[in-house]
Amino acid sequence: MYANRVVRRWLPVAAVVVLAGWTGLSLAQEEKPAPKPTPAKPAAAKPKNVVEVIKATENLQTFGKLLQAAELVATLEGEKPHTVFAPTDEAFKKLANLEELQKPENKAKLQNLLKHHVVDGWQYAADLESAKSVATLAGQEIKISFKDGVIMLDKTKVTKADLEAPNGLVHVVDAVMPPAEKPAEKPAEKPADKPAPKPAPKP
Repeated sequence: MYANRVVRRWLPVAAVVVLAGWTGLSLAQEEKPAPKPTPAKPAAAKPKNVVEVIKATENLQTFGKLLQAAELVATLEGEKPHTVFAPTDEAFKKLANLEELQKPENKAKLQNLLKHHVVDGWQYAADLESAKSVATLAGQEIKISFKDGVIMLDKTKVTKADLEAPNGLVHVVDAVMPPAEKPAEKPAEKPADKPAPKPAPKP
């Protein structure tokens, strides 16, 4: 009997304690702030020209710097469309005379080298596949072939094609394509000396 009275006396107290515990837990859960949504990354700005495409492509940094040294950036930033065959940084490391070309006295040679990697107009990969050659800004032609699903420019492979800009395209290539050296002009030959006229015979 005594035990029953004790149970009846403390049962309401226990119920209150349990109810208070659940209420506190519920309030604690309600007080936790909701997690903030992760802000979306801003969309990358679209390139305005082929120079910006080159700068934004990780393995074309050497080519971009050489364009500045050769003062060809303005040409490729203009409205006139161009297609650029851009060698990778690794390709330029194999160029033995790279340091020499960057000297001010060799700027004309550097310009000619880089112009040999640029053609007028839009030349998509599909256009190159059906072409036999393209004329470069250096005044020379590059032969085009299509082998095992790869576009070949002379012996150079196109490794990534059709990087677009509003004023042209960039194709990544795996080697530098030096233009053919023009043969040295021969000095003009001097005309042979004419023999002195013979004196007229005396009568």
